[in-house]
Amino acid sequence: MNKQALATLPRRPYKDDVELSIVAFGAIVVCGETQDKANTYVAEAVDRGVNYFDVAPSYFDGEAELKLGIALKPWRNNAFLACKTEKRDAAGAQAELDESLERLHTDHFDLYQFHAITTKEDVDCILGPKGAGETFLKAQKAGKIRYLGFSAHSVEATLTLMDAFPCDSALFPLNFVTLTQGNFGKQILDKAKAKGVARLALKSMAYSPWAENETHTWSKTWYKPAPTPALRAKALRFTLGLDITAAIPPGHYELYREALDIAANFKPLSPAEEAELRSAAAGVEPLFRA
Repeated sequence: MNKQALATLPRRPYKDDVELSIVAFGAIVVCGETQDKANTYVAEAVDRGVNYFDVAPSYFDGEAELKLGIALKPWRNNAFLACKTEKRDAAGAQAELDESLERLHTDHFDLYQFHAITTKEDVDCILGPKGAGETFLKAQKAGKIRYLGFSAHSVEATLTLMDAFPCDSALFPLNFVTLTQGNFGKQILDKAKAKGVARLALKSMAYSPWAENETHTWSKTWYKPAPTPALRAKALRFTLGLDITAAIPPGHYELYREALDIAANFKPLSPAEEAELRSAAAGVEPLFRA
């Protein structure tokens, strides 16, 4: 392994005294792998300085939680573990929270998030009577959750939720194509900064939706990653150059390792490189539009 691959990741402030590695370990990486391989991947991540681990029960029907739970056991006390729920009602969110805690062999999550906020109806259900928001606040008071947040696929719904709920962080797409071609992301970034909400990025190495009948060369991504290592490197550097704490790379081990090496030696894009990236995005269909 070369010297660059062994470089450790820088960290940035999240909230309070918490600092996170600028690239997270997304637990989809362990899906489809043996438990031994999952253990190795997590140990490597810790050795590289990764302390931010992200998972959800919907990732491969719980496989990500089960395998990460075992693999992370030796390092749980020093890890920032983030989980999510797609349940919008209080009872459903409570049941899923309890199941996730058990699968991950922990008594609390450092961050628990409403998963994939997409519509105004999502927000109305969460905030309404017997909504998932009640479960989040109750669990935080009981010490089962330290920080509260969400992941989002909608500008309008996200802005509404941030105004109505005490969010500590926002996890959302920040990507060179969605930002330049879909006008998606900057509104959430600006609102979160103004409200003191930490920013966490999704889809930094994404490019476009898969075309109809196109072979999915990366089977664990529902979107097409940027097609070359050079473009993926510029894409991640673009996102890390924004005012964010960390980014979660795609769920393929090879892409995750690329992200680690890029982030360990992170330098903001030069004006010429940013111009090249914007040119590469021209005319590309974004994953999200505002």
